[in-house]
Amino acid sequence: MKKRRGFVQMAILHLLEEESMHGYQIMKELEERSNGAYSASAGTVYPALQELLDQQLIELHVEADKKIYSLNDNGKQRLADTARHCEGDFWTEWKERMVWKNSEQSIQLREAMGRWEREFHKAVKQARGNQDSVRELIALLDEMTSQLKTNRDK
Repeated sequence: MKKRRGFVQMAILHLLEEESMHGYQIMKELEERSNGAYSASAGTVYPALQELLDQQLIELHVEADKKIYSLNDNGKQRLADTARHCEGDFWTEWKERMVWKNSEQSIQLREAMGRWEREFHKAVKQARGNQDSVRELIALLDEMTSQLKTNRDK
């Protein structure tokens, strides 16, 4: 399964809006912007940079044996489009998200979600070909969705 890097990609675009950078600079700046709550790895940043290149949102220049990434007009437009739909400061949200991601509550929530996903996949496998079981699973998912909406709106 491909790991989602959308938020990291947006952070990279925001950094490159400020100035062109090479990969190591980007990793260090992402960590600094989160006050150390996010430790950027090459395994996350470089694939995100490649995806941004593939999407033609950034450009790559080689200077003195260093790969320098810069924002192009498409990337500027993506940031402008995203800014219209977002509230607040991106870097404040970045820091809050990274602090939350490393919190004990978040870790416990992800562990619980992992247990649920394993059981759900077992139930789906067992329900194959059994229309009643499939309907029961759909009803369960619909009920859970409804409860989540209710709890969110409180």
